[in-house]
Amino acid sequence: MRVLHFFKTYYPDSFGGIEQVIYQLAEGSRRHGISTKVLTLSSDPVRERLVGTHWVRSSKQTLNVASTGFSLSAIADFRELAIDADIIHYHFPWPFMDMVHFASQVKKPSVVSYHSDIVRQKLLLKLYTPLMHKFLSSVDCIVASSPNYARSSEVLLRHSDKVSIIPYGLDESTHSIPSEESLQAWRTRLGPKFLLFVGMLRYYKGLNHLLDALVGLDLPLVVAGSGPLELELKEQATRLGLKNVHFLGAVSDYDKAILLQLCHAFVFPSHLRSEAFGISLLEAAMYGKPLISCEIGTGTSFINLDGITGLTVPPCDSPALRDAIRKLWFDDEFHRRCGQAARQRFESEFCASKMTESYVELYRSITGG
Repeated sequence: MRVLHFFKTYYPDSFGGIEQVIYQLAEGSRRHGISTKVLTLSSDPVRERLVGTHWVRSSKQTLNVASTGFSLSAIADFRELAIDADIIHYHFPWPFMDMVHFASQVKKPSVVSYHSDIVRQKLLLKLYTPLMHKFLSSVDCIVASSPNYARSSEVLLRHSDKVSIIPYGLDESTHSIPSEESLQAWRTRLGPKFLLFVGMLRYYKGLNHLLDALVGLDLPLVVAGSGPLELELKEQATRLGLKNVHFLGAVSDYDKAILLQLCHAFVFPSHLRSEAFGISLLEAAMYGKPLISCEIGTGTSFINLDGITGLTVPPCDSPALRDAIRKLWFDDEFHRRCGQAARQRFESEFCASKMTESYVELYRSITGG
């Protein structure tokens, strides 16, 4: 079976959560007799590039408006690659993808991984809504990454007869194993006990509320990641008089593995539905770390079960966030139980092999085997 994935960004230009999901599916499904190609956009396009064991083609991006890439050449590239594909696997949201779907007039079985609602671009969403629903009505199956998101998304509820649930998964074997020397170097730099956040510093991550929560505690917090709010957050930490916040900027996968192994607990204060799942939260669970997240009706609360794998708090509620941090910092027995439960939940629900097998089963069902 041959599968064509279509998404606006991919390796090596971008390394976000959706890209990681596509990569895991492409590599994992190979063991089930499935060959994969990925079509994406790039400012520096390459006709064919081998990523892992699968081929990637990038079309020239000619325009980007409101985080939506457009390409004059993508329709022809899509049509060419789709001829040989048994299944087209779309990754939503990306309005230009919907346009290509209809303009190419390709009639193949199709799956949409519905990664997130469109949250921020309210005006553009009104213009896009008719095309969006036409596109979602035309595909064979829509996959949500958690039952929480499927229940809370108005868009998915409208297409509920087509929705399946397949949680994201991670392949633990692809993560780095740090040396003892590297671990000790980071222990010396950060101290023996710290809270950790990993992710892009974007508007929906809620880090301003996390900094507010540390007032009066000033416990060690490590922020690993860069983004448009970096300078603003550093200024906020200074203004609040926080002396124990370490802004590391972007870190390598190797150093991220070290930080996840060493941290005391993982704090993920995303407060808007733009955070549809939380791959970083899932990585922390893989390392057996207690979790703190906000209840926003998305996959974050599917990963982190309140009182079991950690604590969930209302969004934008710094006092509740402070209480959760204090509980995991000072209650050793609760901390131990949550860490163990997070690891057990990862093993039972979120392994990459389980995600891949579920998608392969779905592919076979919509192609008749």
